[in-house]
Amino acid sequence: MRHKVGFNRLDRKQSHRKAMLRNMAISLLRYERIETTKAKALELRKVVEKMITRAKTDSVHDRRIIAKDVNDKAVLNKLFTEISPMFAERKGGYTRILKTGLRKGDAAEMVIIELVEKTSVPEKAEKKNKKEDKSKEKKLGAVKDAEVVESADDEAEKTE
Repeated sequence: MRHKVGFNRLDRKQSHRKAMLRNMAISLLRYERIETTKAKALELRKVVEKMITRAKTDSVHDRRIIAKDVNDKAVLNKLFTEISPMFAERKGGYTRILKTGLRKGDAAEMVIIELVEKTSVPEKAEKKNKKEDKSKEKKLGAVKDAEVVESADDEAEKTE
């Protein structure tokens, strides 16, 4: 019997499981949203939420403890400067898991795990905003050009 087993082994050895969860945690903190299987996401949530809770108090000790798992300096800095201040008032529940359906090959249940509050606008939305801005500038430019032509015509009529 498996009483009080506190985690899912994910059918991997300890070293492989720890390395996988560290890599997934770094990816989640970098991109703030990743797609994975449900079992991995449930285990990843435990790791990431403990990191964010520890990052709320920015001290050398806490940075070194988290730096054991997060070996990317940019992500470590982002965790302490951008992500943890967002959740300063929140007592837990920093991640959200959204079901997306079944994977085609093996019918594994796929989910999206993301941070509840996002720090930045997604890239696709930024591209759309840039396109809209460019189209507005073109329209405004055409209107301004028409006004310049009209004012030149008006001046020519006045001189005649």
